[in-house]
Amino acid sequence: MAYEHISVERDGRILVVTINRPERMNALHPPTNAELDTAFNDFAADPDLWVAIITGAGERAFSAGNDLRWQAEGNAITVPPSGFGGLTSRWDLDKPVIAAVNGVAMGGGFEVALAADIILASDNATFALPEPKVGLAALAGGLHRLPRAIGVSRAMAMILTARTVSAAEGKELGFVTEVVPAPDLLTRAKALAAAMCELSPLSLRASKQAVLKGLEEPSLRAAYEGQGKYSAVQSLFRSEDLREGPLAFAQKRKPEWKGR
Repeated sequence: MAYEHISVERDGRILVVTINRPERMNALHPPTNAELDTAFNDFAADPDLWVAIITGAGERAFSAGNDLRWQAEGNAITVPPSGFGGLTSRWDLDKPVIAAVNGVAMGGGFEVALAADIILASDNATFALPEPKVGLAALAGGLHRLPRAIGVSRAMAMILTARTVSAAEGKELGFVTEVVPAPDLLTRAKALAAAMCELSPLSLRASKQAVLKGLEEPSLRAAYEGQGKYSAVQSLFRSEDLREGPLAFAQKRKPEWKGR
């Protein structure tokens, strides 16, 4: 479909989704969120797409978060069931998502990045949950994902001061995976996604689901003993790829993954 506020590029088995409102620092308003919801719905449903990258247009911002100007102009703020960026409350996406954060990631923009599995940041990227500065709170997942990523004490130090963190500090804290020179960010994200596509897609989905659902279990033992009931794990053990991996290893050749 044709999009107005985002762009979508297929690169083999990789989908690159770009928030395309650079004149507003890629801030998210309802039409943008609706388009992102559609793009990630399509990604989830397409068996030929295995990894997604989300980034922002231009050099200044990944996303400045909720479009406060849109709200101040009297427009209603609505969010699809999948949340900000089509990701923050998308609980059933087992395919890997990489956030390539190019510049500012504030408020809802940071929350979208935290909803990805891996955050790559340009060396000029900055992160914050500044909602208390405008009488709001980071209720699109930031208040829950950030403590899980870096620990309660360090997350509180960011949340309760609304302070801005550099990419380098984000890596030190633990929510940024890698800091990349700004011109190389998307190239690095695509290389990482391509490396993932060399692996069994069903293994990656089972692994992601086991990690995330396991964290919801009351204990390590419960997570260990319960992982066999997870749908992506069950799909892996019923798959053709489960046979293809050992066969390719025995035949000393590259596996030909089917994703089924």
